[in-house]
Amino acid sequence: MKVAEDRTGVATWGGTPKEVQARLGRSHADQVLVLAFDKIDGSVFETLAANVSSVASSMFDVLLQRHDNESLERLAEVLVPRAPVAPRLLKEAAMWVKARRAVLDSGDWLTAAQIAELAGLSRVNPSTQPNKWKRQGAIFAIHHNGVDYFPGFGLDPGSQFRPVKALAKVIEAFGGHKDGWGMAYWFHSDNGFLGGQRPQDLLATEPERVIEAARDEVQDIAHG
Repeated sequence: MKVAEDRTGVATWGGTPKEVQARLGRSHADQVLVLAFDKIDGSVFETLAANVSSVASSMFDVLLQRHDNESLERLAEVLVPRAPVAPRLLKEAAMWVKARRAVLDSGDWLTAAQIAELAGLSRVNPSTQPNKWKRQGAIFAIHHNGVDYFPGFGLDPGSQFRPVKALAKVIEAFGGHKDGWGMAYWFHSDNGFLGGQRPQDLLATEPERVIEAARDEVQDIAHG
C-alpha cells in the first residue's frame, strides 16, 4: 500500500480496500476523503496516487503558510480545471449519461447469479460459468457499480439459456473497436443497416443480418 505523509499533517494512502481500511483503523485523523476505483490499471493508479499526494500537499501547505488573496488564488488554480470545459464536451457527457441510463433501464441485463438460476448452473459460485463465457468471447458484459451485467438478449432460451451462437461473431467483429458498453449502446440503438430495427431484437431470429451490421459498423469506424 502506497503511503505519503508530510509536515502539514496530510496523508494519502493507496491500496486495496482492506489495506486502506486497516490503515484507517490506526489513524487519528479528524476527516478522511476517499477515492474508489472499480477498475484501474496499476501504472495509471500509481501515477494518479502520486499526483493526488502532490496536490494535497501543495494545497494545505498554501493554507498553512499564508492566508492572503495570493494564497487563495493559488489554491483555486489547483482545484479548478486549467481551462473551462468546452460546451461540446458537456453536451457529449450529457448524451453519454442518457445512453447509459437507457441501457440500464431497459431491463435487458442479468447478473451472473440470475443467469445461473435461469440456466441451472451451480449457485455455489454463480459467476464462474458466465465469466468463462466472457473470456471465451461467447458473451460480453457491462460493468456498473462493481457488478458485471450480461445481456439477456444474448442468451438462448431454447438451449437452456446458453449464449446465442451468433453473438460470438458479433463480439469478434467488434474486437478492439468497442468495449462492453460500446456494444451495449450498439445493440440497444436503432440501426440503419437493419432498416431502423435494433440489433438486439434480431439477434436470435436473423443472426446473419446482425453479424453483417456489426461488420458494416466496424468498416464505418475504420474509415472515420
